[in-house]
Amino acid sequence: MTWINDFSRFARRGNLIDLAVGFTVGAAFSSIAKSLVNDVLMPPVGLMLGRTDFSGLFWVLKAGPKAPAPYVTLADAQAAGAVTLNYGVFINNLVAFAIVALAMFLVVRTLQRAEARLEALIDKPGLASDAAPTEKKCPHCRTTIDFLATRCPHCTSHLQEVPPGTNLAPST
Repeated sequence: MTWINDFSRFARRGNLIDLAVGFTVGAAFSSIAKSLVNDVLMPPVGLMLGRTDFSGLFWVLKAGPKAPAPYVTLADAQAAGAVTLNYGVFINNLVAFAIVALAMFLVVRTLQRAEARLEALIDKPGLASDAAPTEKKCPHCRTTIDFLATRCPHCTSHLQEVPPGTNLAPST
């Protein structure tokens, strides 16, 4: 029963919920990016290159038993049972991946810059509280944790110990 308790503690910490939300948003964003590539970007690119659709680009590796080659479309080749190398679909997926990766980079970069600006505002003299700190950020996962913690409860990284004699009582 200890593994059930361990799993329960893990799920209640929020990691599982964060992972589920991230996965769901990522899947939805991926479908939007795929639609952007297939329905918006690739048709004009294909038109400029003389092809109307990249997903229709393929090489026949072996003719199908149901109908002889040549095949006009990928659907015809697949219906004939031909073995094909679908490099056009791969190109579409590669462009979709690049768009998703760029978007995720921009989101993370924006969040990091906003967090840095916020920390710079907090660190300015006169804005900080006179009370001793009770919390700190883990340098590895950036989660707010107890000031005295020597190990992050979220990412389990080892942290610097708080110097002896540090007074955490608020000054009056």
